[in-house]
Amino acid sequence: MIRLNKLYSLFACIVFATGFSQTKVISSETNYPVSYATISFGDGQGIFADDEGYFYFTKKLYPDVDSLYISALGFKDKTIAAINLKETIYLDTETDALDEVVIRANLNRKFKEETMKAYLDDDYYKCWLPTIESEIAVFFPNEDDKLKKISSILFPITLESRDWNKRKRSNADKRSFSTLFKVKFYANEKGTPSYPLTYENIVFRATEKNGDEFQLDVSEYDLIIPDNGFFVSLQVLGYTDKSGKLLPNKKYKEIKTKDGVVKIPTNFRPLLPFTNEIDDHRTFIKRVFINGNQWVQFKKGNGIESSLLRSDLNNYGVGMTYNVYKDE
Repeated sequence: MIRLNKLYSLFACIVFATGFSQTKVISSETNYPVSYATISFGDGQGIFADDEGYFYFTKKLYPDVDSLYISALGFKDKTIAAINLKETIYLDTETDALDEVVIRANLNRKFKEETMKAYLDDDYYKCWLPTIESEIAVFFPNEDDKLKKISSILFPITLESRDWNKRKRSNADKRSFSTLFKVKFYANEKGTPSYPLTYENIVFRATEKNGDEFQLDVSEYDLIIPDNGFFVSLQVLGYTDKSGKLLPNKKYKEIKTKDGVVKIPTNFRPLLPFTNEIDDHRTFIKRVFINGNQWVQFKKGNGIESSLLRSDLNNYGVGMTYNVYKDE
């Protein structure tokens, strides 16, 4: 945690020294902040606003960025020229009917809680390295017509040992991290993630103290499993300080080569273990900062370069607990 605080202090000093610019994204209808809005720069790059709607942008930090594309669940997208960036950005509420995707049901009856296990693995070489520009979605089928409500999502994570030579020891000291993730739920449309099932901002902070599985309680959102299943997605927002505040660090590294500067997305911890124990291909990925990019099924032949696929590790093994309600 000390290292993360030092990074925050260093970034803050750089921002102030290069012309501090803090912008807030708010709702034009309510004047409330739009938490964790996506700020895309195009070409696969971007950042996120924090929980209060603030993000940091300067031409010193991002000299080649001409336009910013602002988006958030429940709001219309907005494009702003970098030279016209003001202290406040107003987003208009999306007019499509959210009520159409919210399923109402009588939950005042007896139920049985069931669990679909998460697939855990501590092998570093079987893991996805989370980057800001990627979102991972996992499909959960609905096996029967019984009413089911999601209680929690079980996200497997892999912890890294401080000492590489002791990595196979269960009692080895683990590398510390404090990372903020965003979670979304999508309807299933012909086997692909479609419209969101809720416009709520669902985030959680994971640290090494959570162990190899993070259990996210989502019972308050009354998420009923649709007849044709659903997708749950995970997207890393970045590192946080010890209080859980999102750090405004740059989300890619710039490496000088003979052909110019190459931008390499920053990898964030924790690692996400993939598995070959699921028969079908339930995992999809997309590059969230490329405007209009579509979901791609994580499988060989879909143009994805990944050592995981070469090892037949096709799925991120997310688990779930859910209530199965008795018939009325």
